[in-house]
Order: sequence, then structure tokens, then C-alpha cells
Amino acid sequence: MWRKQRKVNTADNAAGSQYKDLENVKRLPILITLIIGAFFSILNETLLNIAFVDLVKDLEVPYTTIQWLSTSYMLVVGILIPVSALLVQWFTTRQMFIGAMVLFSIGTLVCAIAPGFSVLLVGRIIQAFGTGLMLPVMMNTILVLYPPEKRGAAMGSIGLVIMFAPAIGPTLSGLILESLDWRWLFYLVLPFAVMSVVIATIYLKNVTDVTKPKVDVLSIILSTAGFGGIVYGFSSVGETDGGGWSEPKVIWTLIVGGLALVLFVWRQIVSKQPMLNLRPFLSPMFSLSTVLLIIVMMSLFSTLMLLPIFLQQGLLMTAFAAGLVLLPGGILNGFLSPVTGKLFDKFGPRVLAIPGAIILAVVMYLFTTVDLETTKGLIILYHCIMMVAISMIMMPVQTNGLNQLPRAYYPHGTAILNTLQQVSGAIGVAFFISIMTNGTKDYFANPPADAAPEQLPALALNAGIHNSFKIGMIFAIVAVVLALFLKKTKAPEAEAQQKASLADR
Repeated sequence: MWRKQRKVNTADNAAGSQYKDLENVKRLPILITLIIGAFFSILNETLLNIAFVDLVKDLEVPYTTIQWLSTSYMLVVGILIPVSALLVQWFTTRQMFIGAMVLFSIGTLVCAIAPGFSVLLVGRIIQAFGTGLMLPVMMNTILVLYPPEKRGAAMGSIGLVIMFAPAIGPTLSGLILESLDWRWLFYLVLPFAVMSVVIATIYLKNVTDVTKPKVDVLSIILSTAGFGGIVYGFSSVGETDGGGWSEPKVIWTLIVGGLALVLFVWRQIVSKQPMLNLRPFLSPMFSLSTVLLIIVMMSLFSTLMLLPIFLQQGLLMTAFAAGLVLLPGGILNGFLSPVTGKLFDKFGPRVLAIPGAIILAVVMYLFTTVDLETTKGLIILYHCIMMVAISMIMMPVQTNGLNQLPRAYYPHGTAILNTLQQVSGAIGVAFFISIMTNGTKDYFANPPADAAPEQLPALALNAGIHNSFKIGMIFAIVAVVLALFLKKTKAPEAEAQQKASLADR
């Protein structure tokens, strides 16, 4: 026991010297390197959203199929992140990040030259492997580099990327598609991805410890089947011919996915060396933060999927015009993330998260009132309000939850949050697209007697969008209730840090 205690103290001392070695100027190039790579990989989560209307026509597939280009990306990222909690203990920071960006670059090239939907989907999956490996490296590196009292601002900088990149994706996409075809969405990203590899090779330093724990193959299989089955089940709802949730395909994939996920959780609890340590959930604020973030991510990604479709198909805007509508909200969200990070350092999470959740619920209700007569200015206003609300919740809540964890749990805590955020985003997209699709079908089946035939497609789409945002409003109300229970956390005492380290040995 004394030897174990000494090992822990030695590790803590090493960490302390590591903090000193990486202070001030050495932190900046590492942070910039991570931000550049993260921006372009996360950007791809929504870069295709504006192009979906063109892709449906060019590739001759329905929306319920084309949405897999977005859903599969987030799903693979979500599946891979738990594995990355293991990989960051097998490989150095440099190896993980550079390997991730090389994979992302290869996937981008495959997408650019894809002859059809199947190859394009494969390219997206390869891209997602790169993103899934890179995200935990980024989050864990920030936790190691910055002490708790400075993490709010640092995480705010990362929030500028995590929130700004997917928010700005549709606008950049619309600008490109105004004069070029959808393949240029990948051709233009590729040089930046390669540049990120070069910069990382020059500037990125190793800040994590390589311990090489045992690889649990069964846990990898169970997590893949669990998350994959659940997302596939939600995605299949809109693909069925009227059966919806009662279709055997939907029911059985959800059952299999749920059982696999239960077995995965059970295995992590009983294992002496779990692939994904679930002990962070013993921290109440971490658990509360996780649920709150899941709701916010579902709202964000589903809205970024639904609005471009409505703007182009309902209001008949061009891709460029639709992108411009979403631009102010994206910019506002990006610039507010560092601000909310600093406000969190000063005032804690409640001052930001509670008003943010209330605003989110209100704006979800406002989206249910949007119709074919709604002006562009009003949609811009609603979108800006939503992005302000999300910036008030995301980084403060995430940082608050992670601050309660001992240092030994950082890789697992960041992996849990990133996994569930990505998977919930994938589920949100699939779930809300299925609601929209079924709502559109129901409207077509029973149209109002006074509906003009030429307006039926747009009116049906509007009805489906309304159904989706009504469900989104319910989720946002739940977020308001959860935010009321938030409390400001602080880093555990040294004794708790040592117990956590010993528990993992």
C-alpha cells in the first residue's frame, strides 16, 4: 500500500512539474494546433446539411437515406470515443492527433471523388474515425494543461470550435454551392486537414501518460452494437412505409441495441480494468451535466438539420441564401463561447445555464409557429436566440461537470461526455428527421380541403417541421428543470485524487 501511495505521489509530482514546463508560451501552440484540427473535423458534421437538397437529386435517394451522411458521421464518432479512452493510454498525444488527422484527410479525399452514395458514405465514415480519435485527445489535453481555475476560459476557446464549426457549416456550404458542386465541400477542406497534420508535427507536444492497459475486445463489440443499434433503430422509423415505431425492424434494433448497451455498462462496472470507467457518474454534478448536454446536443444538431431543409424546400431559398440566414446565429454562438467560459470562472454555472435553458425552451416554441409566411428576418432572430441559449449552457455545464472529477478520471470523463454528445446528436438527427418525415406523410394523406395542390409539398413539410419542434420544446422544458439542480463544483482534494488513482490500479 505504501508503495502504491508513493507511486501516486510521484505521479502527482510529475504532473506538477509538467504543469510548470508547459506554462505560458508552451500552452499556446498546443492549443492552436488542437483548435485548427478540431475546427475542420467538427465542421464536417454539418457541412453537408445545406447540400442535402442537391444530394437527394444528384444521388437519387430520399431524405431518410441521405441523412445517414450526417447520422453515420456522429454515430461513428460516438462509437469510437469510448475506445479512444483506451487508445489515449496506449499512444502519445502526437501519435493520436496526427493519426486522427491523417485518417480524416483520407476520408475527405474519398468523399471528394465518390462516384455515388455508397462510396460517399464510406468516405464520411473514414472522416468520422479521424474525428472520433481527435476529440478526446483535445479535451483531455486541455484538462491536463490548465488548472481548474483557468479551465473555463480554455474550454471556452474549445467551445468556440465545438459550437462555432457546426454552426457555421451550413453557411460555408451554401456559399460554396452557389457556384460549385457538392464535391468542392471536400476539395476545399482537404488542404486545411493536411496543413493541420504539418502543424501538429512541428508544434504538438506529448502531455499525457502512456500506461498501455489491457484491450477489452468484448466491450468494444458491445458498445458498437449498443450505440449502433439504438441510432439505427431511430433512423429506421422514417424509412418504413407507414409502420413507424411499430415496425419489427425498428423494435428489434432498439431492443438489441438497448440490451447490448446494458451489457456494456455492466461489464464496465464489474471489470477491474474497464475500457470506459463509469466511476465519473458517481459525481452528481457530472451525471446531471451529462443529461443536460445530451438534450442540448439533440436540439442543436436536429435544428441545424431541419432549418436548411425548410428554408430551401419550404421557403424556396437557394443554398447560399439559406446559409446566410444561419450565419448570424453561428457567428454569435462562436464569439459567445469564450465569453461564457470566463463568466463561468467568475460566477459558476447556474447564472448561465438556468436562463439559457429557459431561453431554449421559449425559442423551440417560437419555431413551432414558423410557417410559409414567416419572414427571413424572424427566422434569423429565432436562430440567433437559440444559439445564444446553447452557448450559455454547453461549455459552462461541461466544464462544471468535469471539474468535479479527480485527474485520474479525466480521460474517461471526457470520453463519456464526447460519446454521449455525439450519439445523442446522431439520435436527435435521426429522431427529428423521422418525426418530420412521418408528419409530412400524414399531411399528404389527409390534406385540408382548402389547400392549393401546388402548395401541398411545402405545406406538408411545414407540418412535419412543426411536429419536430414541438417534441424539441418538450426536451427543452426538461432541460430547464435539470438546470435548477446545478451547483458549482471544485476540484477534489488530494486524498480523493489518490483514491481514484489507486482504484484504477
